[in-house]
Amino acid sequence: MSADAEPERDPLEGVATLDLQRTRRRGFPEAVYCEGKTVEHVETIARSFAGTDPDGPVLFTRADPERAAAVLRELPDARHEPVARLVIWPPEQPAVRGGSVLVVSAGTSDIPVAREAALTATYLGCEVGEVTDVGVAGLHRILGRLPQLRAADVVVVVAGMDGALPSVVAGLVECPVVAVPTSVGYGAAFGGLAPLLTMLNSCAPGVGVVNIDNGYGAGHLAAQIARAGVHR
Repeated sequence: MSADAEPERDPLEGVATLDLQRTRRRGFPEAVYCEGKTVEHVETIARSFAGTDPDGPVLFTRADPERAAAVLRELPDARHEPVARLVIWPPEQPAVRGGSVLVVSAGTSDIPVAREAALTATYLGCEVGEVTDVGVAGLHRILGRLPQLRAADVVVVVAGMDGALPSVVAGLVECPVVAVPTSVGYGAAFGGLAPLLTMLNSCAPGVGVVNIDNGYGAGHLAAQIARAGVHR
């Protein structure tokens, strides 16, 4: 390069700083939260991953159709999960090395958040099962799943409206329960605040609560707990 040539500008400058060593440091790979980022910024970040060799799958979370398409333009072999609003790259599912997680959703409307939790735990190396539409309006439904519930190392329970299901599940199992309030419900649910407060006030011990609609955070926490149990 000649003395008066300008240095090559980093395309990520002012946009993002990739954390390619996160797996070595924390045991789990990088994640990119797409919501709130411009399509151009998401595309730039995805382009910067091309040609790298991350230590694990990179999860692009809260990726609406536009932002998912931006990732796929730069990483065409990535896997898009539209219901969970996730894009995963590389798409190969890792070997199970972190115990078992069961993701339970109270209603069909909770599935998008539940799928985000399930896929996050899956791509962080857990064996994951899913149980759908077993809310407290019909207790026989969750009671009929006791063998699955009691076989898991961690249970993630996703619920909106009254948010009562995590307390019920925690009273039936000996493993930790990760509760996820969703913004599903009529006006008095206050966009998920009502189930959040219900879960925080759970009378059953062993319930940890993540933020409203935070399927990624729930799946990640469940994977950490499950892996810790396996490697004790």
